[in-house]
Parts: sequence; C-alpha cells; structure tokens
Amino acid sequence: GTMSIVTRVLSRRSVSDLLPYSHAALSSSRPKPCIQRPSHTCSIPRNPRSLVSLHPRRRVHTTASVDVKLAASVDVKKVSMPPLSKRIAATDPPCIVQMQKMLAGKKDVLSLAQGIVYWQPPEAALEAAAKSITEPRVSMYGADDGLPELKEALKLKLAQENELTDVEVIVTAGANQAFMNVVLTLMDETAKAVLFAPYYFNHLMALQMTGAEISIGECDDNMIPDMDKLKVLLSKGDVRMVVICNPCNPSGVVTPKAVLQKAADLCAKAGAWLVVDNTYEYFTYDGAVHECVGGDNVLNLFSFSKAFGMMGWRVGFIAFPSLLVKEEAMKCQDTIPVCATILSQIVALASTQGAGRAWVQEKVEGLADNRAIVRAALTPLGEAAITQSNGAIYMWARLPADCPDDVKIVEWLAEKHGVCVIPGTACGVPGHIRVAFANLPLDKCKEASARLERGLHQLVTDGNM
Repeated sequence: GTMSIVTRVLSRRSVSDLLPYSHAALSSSRPKPCIQRPSHTCSIPRNPRSLVSLHPRRRVHTTASVDVKLAASVDVKKVSMPPLSKRIAATDPPCIVQMQKMLAGKKDVLSLAQGIVYWQPPEAALEAAAKSITEPRVSMYGADDGLPELKEALKLKLAQENELTDVEVIVTAGANQAFMNVVLTLMDETAKAVLFAPYYFNHLMALQMTGAEISIGECDDNMIPDMDKLKVLLSKGDVRMVVICNPCNPSGVVTPKAVLQKAADLCAKAGAWLVVDNTYEYFTYDGAVHECVGGDNVLNLFSFSKAFGMMGWRVGFIAFPSLLVKEEAMKCQDTIPVCATILSQIVALASTQGAGRAWVQEKVEGLADNRAIVRAALTPLGEAAITQSNGAIYMWARLPADCPDDVKIVEWLAEKHGVCVIPGTACGVPGHIRVAFANLPLDKCKEASARLERGLHQLVTDGNM
C-alpha cells in the first residue's frame, strides 16, 4: 500500500553516521541550463547529517578524463576497532538506507523515492505459497541454480519473449544478487568496468567492492548510451565489463536494440563482456519496445521484484551464454545464498506460468495516471529540464542551474514539503533528481505529487528558503 516513510529517531551515533554520505559523482560540467533562472542564488541550508556528500569516494574516469579521488570512509581509530576492508570502506553507503536516516523522526513524509511498485504478487501465486508452506522441501536447501521447473519456465520465457535461446539460467535472490554474482565471476581488482551515467547506484557499489577501476560512459542528448564514447573507452584497453540498465534506472529511458547490438559488437571486438540489467523490461510506454540481445560475450539479468510485486520475496535470474560461464558463477551462488528461497521460487513459478506477462501489462497500463501526475509535478522546472523517459518507473529531471546542490534540495523537500525523492548525485549526476511513480496508489501519488510541485515551484520562483 502506501509508502509513507517514518523512521525512529536514532538514540546514538552509529558507525554509519561516521561515513561521508557520498556517491561517486561526475565532476564534469553539467549540461547548459535550458530555462532562464532568476539571478538569485539558492540558499537552502544543508542538514549537517546530509544524505549524500559531494566528496566522492572512488576513482572513476570519464572520456573527459575527470579525476575523482578516493576518500577514506571510516577512521577506525575513532571507533576503537580493528581495520575494515579497504574495498568496503571505499564503497559508497546505500542511498536508500541513508535516505531513511535523513528522515529519522520526521512524520507524514510521502515517498517518491524508492523504486518499488504498490501491488502485491498475483493472487494465484500467493495461494501457491500458502499451499506449499508446510511442504518439507520448502525448509530444505534446493538446487543451487534454482528449482528445475522454474528454470525450464524461465528458459521458455527467455526464448518466447526475449529471443534468447541456448542460454543457461541461475535463479538468484533478486537482481542485485544476480549482478553481484556476475561482478565476482567476471571482474578482477585490476580490471576495468564501464557504467553509463546516470547509473543505478547499486551497480556502482557492487563494482566498488571488487576494488575495480570504474570508467563512466556518457549518454547522448536523448539519454541513450553513447556508442562513440564507449568506443573511446574500450580503445584504452583493460575494460572487462560494460553495464547497461535497460530500461534505465534512474532515467527511465529505453535503449533501442540497435544500440545494444552495437555495444555487444564493440565489447566483443575489445574482448569485453556486456552485462544488461533488464529489471524493468515490462515497463515501457508511448510505443517504446524493450528488446534483448545475445551473444557469446553477453549476460542478461532479470527480476521478479517490480513486475510481479515481489520485492520482499527476492527472486531474480541470470541468462548466461554458455554452461562454462554459469559453472564459474555457481561458485558465487553456492557461497552467497546457496539457493534462492524455495518458497519465493514457488511464487515466481506461479507468477510466470499463471499470471504471466499479460497480468503485468495490465498493472503497467494502470500506472498511466501516476506517471502523468508525477511528470506534471516536475513542470515548474521547465519542460526542457524533464527527460523524455519511456520506460521503467522513474522520472529524471534537472534542477535549476542556480540550485545545483541536489542533496540539499532533497533534504529541504522532505523537511519543508513532506515528499522524498532521490538526489542525482547518488546516480553520478549532481544537479538532478530521480522521482518514482509506481510506489504509491493513485490517491497517495496525487498528494505526494502536489507536495513536490509546490516545493519545486517555490524553488524556482524564490530560491531562498
């Protein structure tokens, strides 16, 4: 139901409070503002316990050779404990967790932040879970790579819906764990990976945990990964993996199949892997079509969380191009979850075989009003500031040029207007916000959007809060 985030006041400082709340952010020049702004300067005071700081914590590289230096995350001498892993210390703190800390003690804050849907799994899938709960197999370990009947159903789905044949499947505890499996299987500490900004923050974090060097690719004016810029990055050598989220979290833009194929071809020529996160494959609008590409160097990731309302059930899966790659990834699978929860896999199977894509499509079509209302709430920023998204469950918008501190603005929106969104800094592009439109039913979405519109109107017209 309603996603109103209210968290308790922390009674004492935790180790997490000592972290500089930062995400590796591009320090290259922002796009030129497309709307005229008043001459005033935005002067919203920043909360000292800021959600995200502008002090990045990883060395990343862009085609513009931007150098972002590594900063320590915890001074262990201050907390009287043995050293932490340098890799985990160099990993950004989770954006959603930091958001919850920022909202600690605040009441009546509506969330347009977390990327979830407001619906539950199909009724038949929940009934299947209820009927299976007492079966002994539910309490036992299952096959590491998933229930045989679920794997077969997924291979059929991949062939019929995604034109991916002759692939091998591992069922994971969500798409995030699928991505972690892939990173551990493909990457070495000396290898390089490419993310396109704006990127999904958990993709960045997974790569940071390996100690890998991360290069930031650029998108074109339509927010589609720029293949010419990718070619430049690949030409420098040592790139092991290129990641594309399609449709994109956070921009909501669908990458056309021709671009995906070009990326796969460029990666193959450079001896690199292409990893495509298809979590939002069913969420397309305005005639956009989601398509997949395959290949000997292509891995595709999928999720049940958003489409079937299974966020808490934690089920995703990986489509591997060969058994060899899958067998290596099984080392990660056996070490991390052993297997996805059996009961969750039963729900996933019933969702796939029973409800299927048609059920999801009806839910997605029902988001039309939510999507329109949230987009309208962003209009105080000017039409040119709103990305023309056609997928996923997000809107992406540029803030006024004289108010570039997106973190400060996000804090102010929550404090003064009772609505929460995600700062673009968390996705590598400061001066923007990500706004979700599927996590609230329509009535609450209207209320949250009205609050957001009032806040943005005040920001644009006054600037001095």
